[in-house]
Amino acid sequence: MSKSVALLIGGKSKSAITHFDRYDPVTGELASQAAAATVADAISAADAAAAALPGWSARGPNERRALLNKAAAALEARAAEFIDAMMGEIGATEGWARFNLMLAAGIIREAAALTTQITGEVIPSDKPGCVALALREPAGVVLGIAPWNAPIILGVRAIATPLACGNTVILKASELCPRTHGLIVEAFIEAGFENGVVNLITNATADAGEIVGALIDHPAIRRINFTGSTAVGRIVAVRAAQNLKPVLLELGGKAPLLVLDDADLDEAVKAAAFGAFMNQGQICMSTERIIVVDTVADAFVAKFKVKVATMASGNPRAGKTPLGAVVDMKTVRHISTLIEDALAHGAEKITGGVTADVLMPATVIDKVTPHHKLFRDESFGPVVAVIRARDEAHAIELANDTEYGLSAAVFTKDTARGLRVAKQIKSGICHINGPTVHDEAQMPFGGVKASGYGRFGGKAGIDAFTELRWVTIETQPGHFPI
Repeated sequence: MSKSVALLIGGKSKSAITHFDRYDPVTGELASQAAAATVADAISAADAAAAALPGWSARGPNERRALLNKAAAALEARAAEFIDAMMGEIGATEGWARFNLMLAAGIIREAAALTTQITGEVIPSDKPGCVALALREPAGVVLGIAPWNAPIILGVRAIATPLACGNTVILKASELCPRTHGLIVEAFIEAGFENGVVNLITNATADAGEIVGALIDHPAIRRINFTGSTAVGRIVAVRAAQNLKPVLLELGGKAPLLVLDDADLDEAVKAAAFGAFMNQGQICMSTERIIVVDTVADAFVAKFKVKVATMASGNPRAGKTPLGAVVDMKTVRHISTLIEDALAHGAEKITGGVTADVLMPATVIDKVTPHHKLFRDESFGPVVAVIRARDEAHAIELANDTEYGLSAAVFTKDTARGLRVAKQIKSGICHINGPTVHDEAQMPFGGVKASGYGRFGGKAGIDAFTELRWVTIETQPGHFPI
């Protein structure tokens, strides 16, 4: 399987003067070598997308639907390549790669179904003989900036609904998984999307700010969507605001899972383990804080310890463990700092702990308080904090004591109580008796506070990637005061 990644601009593969390498975090072997785009390349991609816009936006909804469905099939046909790329570039397990592929194909098919759902309305006018219409039209060229952690899902999400709405797109690949993101665009090209409708830019890490800045500044770019860290999201939002361009941001999280005194502890344990350690905790929705009411805390922790002990980490290519590798040693150092700070200030290790390599063990730290860094800082790795709450009200207070607000969960046998608690948690997503990690293509996905704004998915995606226009038709002679 080829490890080379070229730029794809205007339907053509384009090499670059320089390249950058991505190495397997487990073995250190070369995982991919990608073209390092220049600002001129970025501008060429925007120009190509702008040139393709009139033709693509004029396509009928069923034409767009058919091509999107072909893209979903082309994506699935590359399963072996995607699995190899994700294992090599980010240390993912085969199971995580296959889940990415399944949901990404679903996202494309959901986008295909939306092509005939882009509707308007007739609005009653006070002016005699005036027919007033609200119409949704393509916004223009859409820049999608996708991260590495769920690369097929989030790479596809960045472009599928924009395409369904009649926009042309540029996928700005992550520097950590350019091959994986490149395969997405190759699948769309193979499906028959005409030249310039789907474009790929890969860039060296040092050039990211300059490349993204040039794309946001380009007059043809009319929408930006970014999934990634809150710190970078702020930079993207400021640059977009300077250009008066709407941006959809899905950023960091510190998801709480609340276990109330009447919860089914066995169900809570299963959901917490999945939410905390799926993909080594490297998911924006990952359960980072388990907030347990005191009266059931000891029983929950005892059951949780037993469950987590079954979740070993290992080389993903061996396929013998539920956990693979974290993405790099920078992540290892960051998580180790959070663990060490908590333990130095009174928290207790239940299982796992600090490690020296990317095959980090699943780690549970009990008796974490709001004074610990582990309570506040996003870990984005295989560690979860257990926080003990006095009662329901205190659990809600602790859940909201964060700058983030993406996903949350609450466990209780009383559904009405769960809904009442969910309404008090400040997050874009909340699940009652389910894990914090839950994604479906048709749902309005996004957060509040430092987790971003705007929504991907379903009809919310149509709102994000179209312009709403007011158009009137006069059917009677006009009468004017002057």
